[in-house]
Amino acid sequence: MKKRVQHFIGALVVLGSLMAGYIYFKDNFDILKDTIKNSVSSSNAEENYSEEVKRAANEFDLPYPYLMSLIGLECGGKKPAGSRYEKHVFKRLQEVRDGKRTNYENVTRSHLSDASDEALKNLATSWGPFQLMGYKCILLGVKIKDIRGDNSVIYGAKWIDLAYGEKLRKGQYKDCFHIHNTGRSYPSNGKPTTHDLRYVPRGIAGMKKYQDASE
Repeated sequence: MKKRVQHFIGALVVLGSLMAGYIYFKDNFDILKDTIKNSVSSSNAEENYSEEVKRAANEFDLPYPYLMSLIGLECGGKKPAGSRYEKHVFKRLQEVRDGKRTNYENVTRSHLSDASDEALKNLATSWGPFQLMGYKCILLGVKIKDIRGDNSVIYGAKWIDLAYGEKLRKGQYKDCFHIHNTGRSYPSNGKPTTHDLRYVPRGIAGMKKYQDASE
């Protein structure tokens, strides 16, 4: 009986050691992945967007490191940035247009009454270096071609300023990254609802590279 207890305790110790090793390895592996991803995306972002972002940051009084890190997260710093269609957003906008839903964010039926399904798909697609959702152009009073064209950085920064600029100026970066990705501040329970659970940590880590450039 005594040997069985000793074997059981020994097995628990081994299991505990394995679990601790796994957690340590996983955490450090995630950090390594973040570092590699941020290195590639930041190089692309600097080459493709640095001057435009500096002008936008000055115009709207927004932190340059945040905007650059965000571009790295959203489009990998690539130019052209590409686009991403969101089917669930299309369905919400369709419901608003068809009178089955009062609004989606600040978009109402009056904005969409004449919109075709193809137009709604464009509104349900994210565009530009900040991957701004198409329907944001309604709130900005511009056209989709504006938020995905040559002035996409300026219009993206303008929306950021309107949506959560005050939080940015207060240095609430954790909330700001989470708002940009989900529309909501970072949850008080500490569990992010971003599509990538490493989105916020990657964003904050990515900012460090640009701190000196902004000073």
